[in-house]
Amino acid sequence: MLYPEFITKGKSIGVTSPSDGKTDKLDLIRLDNAYKKLKNLGYEIVETPNVRKSIKGRSANAKSRAKYLEDLFQDNNVKVIISAGGGDFLVEILPYINFDTIKNNPKWFCGFSDNTAISFILTTKLDIASLYSDNISCFGMEPWHESINNYLKILQGDIIEQSNFTKYQSSYSEYKTGLESYTLDKEVSWNNLNNEKTINLEGRLIGGCLDVLLNLVGTKYDYVKEFIEKYKNDGIIWFLESCELTSEQLIRGLWQLKEAGWFKYTKGFIFGRPILEKSYYSINYEEALKESLQDLNVPIITSACFGHTSPKITIINGSYAKITSQNKKGTIKMQLK
Repeated sequence: MLYPEFITKGKSIGVTSPSDGKTDKLDLIRLDNAYKKLKNLGYEIVETPNVRKSIKGRSANAKSRAKYLEDLFQDNNVKVIISAGGGDFLVEILPYINFDTIKNNPKWFCGFSDNTAISFILTTKLDIASLYSDNISCFGMEPWHESINNYLKILQGDIIEQSNFTKYQSSYSEYKTGLESYTLDKEVSWNNLNNEKTINLEGRLIGGCLDVLLNLVGTKYDYVKEFIEKYKNDGIIWFLESCELTSEQLIRGLWQLKEAGWFKYTKGFIFGRPILEKSYYSINYEEALKESLQDLNVPIITSACFGHTSPKITIINGSYAKITSQNKKGTIKMQLK
């Protein structure tokens, strides 16, 4: 596994919108404040021309979005690339990306949700670690939550052990100023799905947003079999979360990935909290997971601190990890090996 160079003061953070861009006034206030705070810490910002544009859910046409991303990989002063946001159409840029350019200029790519289509392929195809993490605007909140400090530490190369947070924001909240921190309204409670007293997992981390991964399976961008064969002696820990999948879609989707051979060599799963839960047959999220994965006979942790609810643990895609879940609490310790 190749771990790109970490950022140091004086170097640049590249910001682009490989899916949708930012046009809402309050979103832009938050974005600009993120830049201000990061610049005050000694980092430069390089923003691509599509970040502040949105045309039917796209920051630019697919070729342009791919080019802007490649431009950041080729910029020698840029050490970290953080997505400006998510969306729905990032997969459109994949045919236009020259992956040799990325391979020859490895850098940290950071983001979540729709950004899975980049981070997952970088790690499974190119063997380059990536970050499943907040998008750039999180740095614009006042004050920073502990999770944002942790995120920056990891970008700087301090691979800290991360623990569950105490509370989380359970739903989307509209900004009034653009600078709001999280509205922490519910207690965090990690769950061991099969009622184990303690789960200890150790293996190679890979994963992202299921909504996106289901678009990749079986395509020419599916390199999972090669990846898990390479790291079979480590064993695979899948970290997964979803955005808009119903329980029925989740069951069908996990069946598809299982039948495609993705879960061979799997030691266990850790699932982030869903932001939306919906079912036509009164099947809740955890029931769907249990129905889909119980035949694999591996530990399953649910409601962990990542995904579409905040605050988030920053996960290094491709790292070797030790995960513990006990008494509704958990820790993740990643190693760069």
